[in-house]
Amino acid sequence: MSRNSPVYFVSTADTPGYHPANHLGTLNRRLIGPETVGSRHLEVIHGTIEKGKGALPHAHPGIEQVCYVISGRAVAQVNGQCKELGPGDCCFFPPHAMHVFTVVSDEPAQILVIYSPPYEESPERVVRPA
Repeated sequence: MSRNSPVYFVSTADTPGYHPANHLGTLNRRLIGPETVGSRHLEVIHGTIEKGKGALPHAHPGIEQVCYVISGRAVAQVNGQCKELGPGDCCFFPPHAMHVFTVVSDEPAQILVIYSPPYEESPERVVRPA
């Protein structure tokens, strides 16, 4: 991002992918964040998750998270609640809440993930079960 000409439009196809820690079979693309468009209070990720894979149990101290299912199906678990989600469904993971997200459809799931404030895949910003 150039300080002289800010970028406000981002394409998933033009965004490099990465494999997030504490996730299996997951390819994420950071669309909106401090390093892409200069956002300071939120981060938007596009994730592709393979069948039977997803986020292992973990929590994000001080970070709210929303997962919106674009395609495929997944089971989300948080604070003793569990629900299967499909296209158009979303879930909320409160700060500090241990959660799990697993794809159950035969095809990979496409997920839009929103963090506030930005998570930035910082290892000190995740807690795993003891």
